[in-house]
Amino acid sequence: MRLTLRQVRYFVVVAETGRISHAALQLNISQSAVTTAIRDLEEMVGQPLLIRLPYGVELTPAGRRFLSHAYTVQSAALEAEHMVDAQADVSGTLTIAATYTVLGYFLPHHLHRFGQLHPGIEVKVHEVAREGIEEGLITRRYDMGVLLTSNVKMQDLSLETFFGSQRRLWVPARHPLLEKAQVTMADVAQQPYIMLTVDEAAATTLRYWSRTPFQPIIRLRTSSVEAVRSSVANGLGVTILSDMVYRPWSLEGKRLETINLRDSVPAMDVGLAWARDVEMTPVMRAFREYFKQLFQESTVTRPGLQAGV
Repeated sequence: MRLTLRQVRYFVVVAETGRISHAALQLNISQSAVTTAIRDLEEMVGQPLLIRLPYGVELTPAGRRFLSHAYTVQSAALEAEHMVDAQADVSGTLTIAATYTVLGYFLPHHLHRFGQLHPGIEVKVHEVAREGIEEGLITRRYDMGVLLTSNVKMQDLSLETFFGSQRRLWVPARHPLLEKAQVTMADVAQQPYIMLTVDEAAATTLRYWSRTPFQPIIRLRTSSVEAVRSSVANGLGVTILSDMVYRPWSLEGKRLETINLRDSVPAMDVGLAWARDVEMTPVMRAFREYFKQLFQESTVTRPGLQAGV
């Protein structure tokens, strides 16, 4: 039996969601296909990778080690598949600005890979709030911004969205809502709520809550994603946040679970922005092309318009 990229992907999604049913939904395949792939992997490595529990699955020590290797395999495969780049000899300086969430949970890995592909390009990175990025792009202080495109307001910017990170309900392990066949915003409204405020997350949250007859019972407001994660894991409340910032373990080593809500919650769009009337330089084109190739199936270009974490 040989290891396949499909098995690796299935395992990563199961590890990140913590539930085979959620992984199957995200992968758009049957639960039996996911279960078979995980069983084959466990037979291949000769030890269990997951602990099956009534509310989901947890990684064994071997599973955590395998997950680290799985990320490396996925990264190498993506690079081999998409990164045949004719612009590898481009050189120059690129100044980009990124919001807190994007810089903390998305960008560093891609900066490293971009640097390997384009060693002649020096990338200067600034962490800036969304309003500052928009103003800096218009005044040419920054060449490009990497940010939550769903938040951008200025009309003089071009936007290119790479992907939408799904928002789900976060709950602590063994939470009663994990036993429900379907969870709605009405269910969430009965729980104490942990409100993230960074990157306009609070405004975004209240916007989609305003489309329902309910309001969250806010127990804590914080700009720290880790504070949200620890609060949820320790049973202080629940929250709705995107998969991009989700990790299944708090800093104390306590488990968090995610639940797909029955009600529609908008995804968090991530992508590039630049001044609409700017002449794109070779280094800007190389940076844009890196993401277009990596996320080519979901890239959407549009002029600036209006809609956090």
